[in-house]
Amino acid sequence: MTRDAAPAAPARPLRRDAELNRRRMLESARAVFGRRGLEATLDDVAHHAGLGVGTVYRRFPSKEHLVEAMFADRMEDLTDLAAQALEHEDPWVGFVEFTWQAAELHSCDRGLREIMLSKAFGHDHVADAKARMVPLITRLVERAQASGQLRADVVPTDLPLIHQMIGSVVEYTGQIEPRLWRRCLALILDGLRAEPGRASDLPHPGLDQDEIDEAMCAWRLPKRKDS
Repeated sequence: MTRDAAPAAPARPLRRDAELNRRRMLESARAVFGRRGLEATLDDVAHHAGLGVGTVYRRFPSKEHLVEAMFADRMEDLTDLAAQALEHEDPWVGFVEFTWQAAELHSCDRGLREIMLSKAFGHDHVADAKARMVPLITRLVERAQASGQLRADVVPTDLPLIHQMIGSVVEYTGQIEPRLWRRCLALILDGLRAEPGRASDLPHPGLDQDEIDEAMCAWRLPKRKDS
């Protein structure tokens, strides 16, 4: 008779110093990826954390593993925001609140913007969070349309593109007016209304000509990959 395999030993908790290092790595990764996006490397994270590169690689053998650990929680936060927005009694207000809250997260985290719009990074947890978010956003759009407040020709896939537009504003004007994206989003939301009404109060003044010239001077074209 074949002997049953012994049960696997439970995973041992990390030692206190190892857990502190792990938290340090994740905090540094949030700062580095938030500022530089997913082009940053594990070496960059190790340098920011003040740890040896080997220490980071022992805990996260690839950038994929670190991205998964870091962004799964952020994706869950977005999913929770969408679920909360669906509970609002006014479908338009719920739609608008989610759009603002998601834009707020995207505006200060370049890495989050990139992982939301790409399948190049993130494994099971990130993919699962994205899959749960899609039907929630679809319901947000459909509720607002059924109430007669959101344009009938809006589709759920317009939302990630709107957030990409907001991200581009952040990258273009962030050094001059980091909150200017709020003005742009207010203009976009007015354009999404089913019927024109009183225009929203814009939450930030527009740039003057000197400021837009400064933004033009500061902006750099993205590097193109060799084909």
